[in-house]
Amino acid sequence: MKLLITGMAGFIGHAVAKRLSGQGHEIAGIDNLNDYYDVALKQARLDDLAPCEDITFIKLDLADRAGMEALFAERRFDRVIHLAAQAGVRYSLENPHVYANANLLGFLNVLEGCRQQQVEHLVYASSSSVYGMNDKVPFATSDNVDQPISLYAATKKANELMAHTYAHLYRLPATGLRFFTVYGPWGRPDMAMFKFTRAILEGKPLDVYNHGDMSRDFTYIDDIVEGVVRILEVIPAAPESDTAEPAAATAPYALYNIGHGSPVGLMDFVHAVEAATGREANCNYLPMQPGDVPRTWADTQALYEVTGYQPTIKVEEGVRRFVDWYRDYYSV
Repeated sequence: MKLLITGMAGFIGHAVAKRLSGQGHEIAGIDNLNDYYDVALKQARLDDLAPCEDITFIKLDLADRAGMEALFAERRFDRVIHLAAQAGVRYSLENPHVYANANLLGFLNVLEGCRQQQVEHLVYASSSSVYGMNDKVPFATSDNVDQPISLYAATKKANELMAHTYAHLYRLPATGLRFFTVYGPWGRPDMAMFKFTRAILEGKPLDVYNHGDMSRDFTYIDDIVEGVVRILEVIPAAPESDTAEPAAATAPYALYNIGHGSPVGLMDFVHAVEAATGREANCNYLPMQPGDVPRTWADTQALYEVTGYQPTIKVEEGVRRFVDWYRDYYSV
């Protein structure tokens, strides 16, 4: 197939591209290589993909309407894996306009490209952040998510609504994946895994929010990639004719949680990093940050039923793999 992966220089985009390489596909990847975090790390991911002859990288901003139109018209993709976005809950408090450009306007350009070129299947990244302060666990896609507590979460909820609209109006098959705290080698420096490892290895204090009383459904990158690749083959279908059923039933649209399905306490996660590094953490306990949530926990049954996808990497193993990669990458 002809595949487009947006955000290919990103953490998940790089891993998905590497996984799909060598399977007979023609893969194009785009990224704007912005400086939200170390551009050298993004370039290193691209360098890691350079030996893959079936992958082509194009530097392009999602918000570039003309550039996106030209890309879709020229390449005529069969399927699209849309992973590019401005990420980060806390950063959305400081730089909100970046989120509108990348996550709203950028996503609209992706949807329009898919519509104009009649793409077979759009798989796009949503986020567990849409659940906000939901106190029912585990989180299910049937839960109400109309009260986001960060702009980032609001843009991801908007993506789901926009995708459903295009699925309903234009019969564009679209599947949204709500990612739950992805971690592992080549990860993002703004994520807890990276921050904790760096602080411990450098002997610096690490910030622990809500005084450590938090939990996350940490999901290892390889498990995430497996889920994405499998769902790419599960194209949602709509009923042959519209009925009086709810709108979701009239569109070729699907939405799934993609996570490990078992939350880990934040301090247990810190202890796993301590074990992997062989060093003790110096924790700086802080109150909860605006826009953050105390816990996440994915109900993944629906995804399992359609893909057979079942995460296998436990936190202790995943953390060890990340620390090994970190030591090698930074030569520490």
